[in-house]
Amino acid sequence: MAAEKQVHRIALIPGDGIGPEVVAEAEGLLRAIAAADGGFCFDFTSFPWGCEYYLREGRMMPEDGIDQLRGFDAILLGAVGFPGVPDHVSLRDLLLRIRHDFDEYVNVRPVRLLRGAPCPLKGVEPGQIDMTFIRENSEGEYAGSGSWLYPDTPREVVIQDGVFSRHGTERIMRYAFELARREHKSLTSISKGNALNYSMVFWDQVFDEISREYPEVETHSYLVDAAAMLMVRDPGRFQVVVASNLFGDILTDLGAAISGGMGLAAGANLNPECEFPSMFEPIHGSAPDIAGKGIANPLATIWSAAQMLEHLGQGEWAARVVDAIERVLQAGDDLTPDLGGSASTSELGERVVRELLDV
Repeated sequence: MAAEKQVHRIALIPGDGIGPEVVAEAEGLLRAIAAADGGFCFDFTSFPWGCEYYLREGRMMPEDGIDQLRGFDAILLGAVGFPGVPDHVSLRDLLLRIRHDFDEYVNVRPVRLLRGAPCPLKGVEPGQIDMTFIRENSEGEYAGSGSWLYPDTPREVVIQDGVFSRHGTERIMRYAFELARREHKSLTSISKGNALNYSMVFWDQVFDEISREYPEVETHSYLVDAAAMLMVRDPGRFQVVVASNLFGDILTDLGAAISGGMGLAAGANLNPECEFPSMFEPIHGSAPDIAGKGIANPLATIWSAAQMLEHLGQGEWAARVVDAIERVLQAGDDLTPDLGGSASTSELGERVVRELLDV
């Protein structure tokens, strides 16, 4: 009697701009993997939420949107944002709401220079840029706490709070320490304790406390501005990096710039305890200027899908997907314009599938 296939229930939120184009390529790749493996399959459900939905309905997702997503194993998001909808509305009412309501407190962003990927740094080779950023994803500078006092008067004052709880700070650092120990890598903390005399002094204190529990993990701590400089001048010194919500967001965009561009920037929003679905997304945004032209680079979304495969227990396939991306980059043909080629989104996506399955 044949074993029953494992079914992974995946919510697709293609979103805005180039989102639907790149998500289609990731979905096609995942379907091809499931067909080739035979031991599992995907059950996809697509949700048409985003800025177009907002312009029709006055909200980025339905009132019960979180409940609709709750039963899925994972979420694959394309992009959020489009002209005509304020960015703080499109971001906070869809992406940040999902991260918050599903307690996706770990953001994992690989910064790795793949063979064949363009690098603006002179003399840097693949292997010299290989970082994993662990970004706190639930509070910090993006907690959405603050006040707007006396609006439209000469006394107008705005206050944006940075929220750093011991619970939130300890759990993200423990996740980073566990990863560094498991992979036998160093761990670097990013701070700004010389200027932010409450939040970052506390961050540094907690990092120092927890580091004592992991004496086998080599640790470093850099101010965020120094870290930005060193990522350019000496990227090899960074392996696992833990950072607050804002600092992690900024530095991983810099990381994308030095390791192939935003078209290769993948991201995972994890609820490690699997009490809620985790969400996977490219970090390149909706790129409305090229939406509908069929030239968007799908590799970041495909890499994000690889992160999803790993989260779902398909680690071997996840590694094979990243290897296939690397081989396609090395081959140099079938690349989209941002990578110096002339291929379409679908041509590049199909090439990765062929490379992955050797067909």
